[in-house]
Amino acid sequence: MARRIAQFHKVSYGQFKEGYEDGFGKQEEQEIQKIYDSIELPKRATTGSAGYDFFTPVEITLNPGDTVKIPTGIRVEMEPDWVLKCYPRSGLGFKYRLQLNNTVGIIDSDYFYSDNEGHIFAKITNDSREGKTVSLKAGEGFMQGIFVEYGITVDDCVTAARNGGFGSTTKN
Repeated sequence: MARRIAQFHKVSYGQFKEGYEDGFGKQEEQEIQKIYDSIELPKRATTGSAGYDFFTPVEITLNPGDTVKIPTGIRVEMEPDWVLKCYPRSGLGFKYRLQLNNTVGIIDSDYFYSDNEGHIFAKITNDSREGKTVSLKAGEGFMQGIFVEYGITVDDCVTAARNGGFGSTTKN
């Protein structure tokens, strides 16, 4: 039986609004609230699925070569020594060459406590070489996250704490 080591949560409305407007521009407050209220927590499709599907908060259309930064509205609380690895959903990668711009998203356990509430973003590109346009409906799965346990070296003595998002663990 698989260990239960994590819990998904929505970020606060304020954090989602900030991320949404950064990616898609200003919108009416009621529209952003409606989008926020419809955010679905990631879930597995079947009992044998390793990946938790993440869903787009809005409709997205990507022509070949187009890129979009998606604020998922999701954060994840997990036990130490675990990481959430995020990948495009297999079918989208296979059909459209849909790619995460960082190839694999790595969500560390301490990201939950960041200033941005651990808000998980995904920057995706339609890398189609066949001229295919990707259309995703609001609420459609586009990315999957898989929890993986990890180890550290015997001489590891890190004591620094995270206080940021992308690239923050290499800043001093």
